[in-house]
Amino acid sequence: MNIVKPSTIAGVMELLPKEQLVFDNIKNIVEETYKKYQFMPIDTPVIEKNEILFAKGGGETEKQIYEIASDSKDMSLRFDLTVPLARYVAEHFQDLNFPFKRYHIGKVYRGERNQKGRYREFYQADIDIIGHNSLSIYNDALLPRVIFEIFEKLNFSDLTFKINNRKLLNGFFKSLGIEDTTDVLRTIDKKDKIGIEKTFDELVRLTDEEKARTIIEFIENEDSNEELLSKLFDFSTDELFLEGVDELNKVYTYMVDLGIPDRNIKIDLAITRGLDYYTSTVYETFINGYEKIGSVCSGGRYEDLASNFSKQKLPGVGMSIGLTRLFYQLQELGLIDEKIKSLTDILIIPMDESINEYGIEILNKLREAGESVDIYLESGKFKKKMNYADKCGIKRVIILGEEELSKREYSIKDMETGEQVSKKFEEL
Repeated sequence: MNIVKPSTIAGVMELLPKEQLVFDNIKNIVEETYKKYQFMPIDTPVIEKNEILFAKGGGETEKQIYEIASDSKDMSLRFDLTVPLARYVAEHFQDLNFPFKRYHIGKVYRGERNQKGRYREFYQADIDIIGHNSLSIYNDALLPRVIFEIFEKLNFSDLTFKINNRKLLNGFFKSLGIEDTTDVLRTIDKKDKIGIEKTFDELVRLTDEEKARTIIEFIENEDSNEELLSKLFDFSTDELFLEGVDELNKVYTYMVDLGIPDRNIKIDLAITRGLDYYTSTVYETFINGYEKIGSVCSGGRYEDLASNFSKQKLPGVGMSIGLTRLFYQLQELGLIDEKIKSLTDILIIPMDESINEYGIEILNKLREAGESVDIYLESGKFKKKMNYADKCGIKRVIILGEEELSKREYSIKDMETGEQVSKKFEEL
């Protein structure tokens, strides 16, 4: 028989149990926080019809979609959680209450180039609030509040939410006579990667030197949030621009009202996000001091979520955490606690088979009391059994020998301090 060499495909993350416990802890913190803020869970199929996934056209995204090899050839793996959400809301519109607050934590699939830290299969953790016809701007501030609490629980409270507004940007470009903003936005979006000089040169190529200099001066500023907002209100009389400034001001004010310190918020006019998707608020989130890992959470407001699937107007706002990528990068930087953790607090070790039944009796008693307990009934030397407990990160070990059995006692050892005491069965 030929032995197939076990291996995983490139671009997927597979963890050992100890790492998986750490990852699951992060995922659980995210999920419980979403629930705390009354976001409802949904779980859409990993497989969607091509007509659903390709509804907004193709481009680079379509090239990355994994199609399923089948006779019908009309199905693919989802590449994000937003398109399935749009289909879900349109399909179940009559059964949902609006505003509809949902969270979804699940795997998505993309044909990413094989490179470090980029995955073909990865977890996303999304929250969205969908309105019917309208949606209060308050919701644009609520989402960062939720994200802020999550990262506080993960011991990363030193965050910066960089926020902007697409209406503001579009109004600004309109005042400069720039009609086709796609390439300009794309260039601004790359500013932190390519540097300010290359950004300027590219803007000159796309517009002219005067307009390029005006754009750079506009997006580059060191003003405080309140100073910048004050200047923006006086910057232009364009209706769309002022609408964007007003929304930005409201989002900023609500974020502070909801308990996000001003020091953790930065109005950044260079944040553009999604060239065609977002219509108003946009945000990126960075861990201070570790900006090189990129945004750990991003999102924004969209005017009409399900325009390809429904005639209903469904505005919404959403944010997404790339859990797999976040875990990998924090792990690489040594920023997450990977101390041995165990699901088991107490391990019962009978010295030989004749004591197994007594061990099981103790096991049942402790489980009834709500303890996280397991029993080791494999044969072998005592040293081997203790090594197993140590490698599993067990906190306490109950040792049972002939003497403990005869006296209806048990010996319990603290694996950290080495302290060992004997107790009566009745003390359990």
